[in-house]
Amino acid sequence: MPPPGPDEPEIKTEAQIKKMRDSCRLARFMLDSVGKYIKVGCTTDEIDAVVHSLAINNNAYPSPLNYRGFPKSVCTSVNNVACHGIPDDRCLEDGDIINVDITVYLNGFHGDCSAMFLVGEVDKDGKALVKATEQSLERAISICRPGEFFCNIGSEVELVARKAGFTVVPCFTGHGIGSYFHGPPDIYHCYNNYPGKMKTGMVFTIEPVLAQGSHEIVILEDGWTAVTLDNGRTAQFEHTVLITDDGVEILTNNVA
Repeated sequence: MPPPGPDEPEIKTEAQIKKMRDSCRLARFMLDSVGKYIKVGCTTDEIDAVVHSLAINNNAYPSPLNYRGFPKSVCTSVNNVACHGIPDDRCLEDGDIINVDITVYLNGFHGDCSAMFLVGEVDKDGKALVKATEQSLERAISICRPGEFFCNIGSEVELVARKAGFTVVPCFTGHGIGSYFHGPPDIYHCYNNYPGKMKTGMVFTIEPVLAQGSHEIVILEDGWTAVTLDNGRTAQFEHTVLITDDGVEILTNNVA
């Protein structure tokens, strides 16, 4: 079993923040790099192999591999898979939408981010779902600052989702991250009353999942793959953020 996270949200030291910046920068580099391989006919196993190689070649480790029994180095969630999709030999088809979720362990710290990719020609509704999900993440990040309530993240995501005609999937949360993969605070992306306020030095992920239809999810027999009960498509975007004295820093922002 992986070591547990702290009991309370951790306030990172400057040394820890530097290492978090490094791991998050690598995670984003890997995410941007793998996007170049995603096309019609590509398999998610091939995406997994690219992610694994990028991690190892950068003296890092793909955090999902063997985490609580997860068998691969990356999560690849296609169409109606809300999250935690396991790479396999299925070929991506024209019109698919896919989330690639990368977490990498570098010098004792994890960096975590994910993004959606359009495969071939995606229909208007699929593009709208992806756009709204990314906007909901941006809106949630925009309010982050010292003294802000964690619960207000969910309110911002809900506002964007409902205005666009989509549903927030409430059962997947963001989380604190550092030398541990998952820890407090829990970040709910739906309306909630989770207690606590953001403080300078906290690092956590925000990773909303939006659906075209029902928010109801079922976990497949593999124990990981989460799919929508009504087969509706979903989308997810994720960043790791640091609360600073005057606001927020996106640690997994695009590499310049």
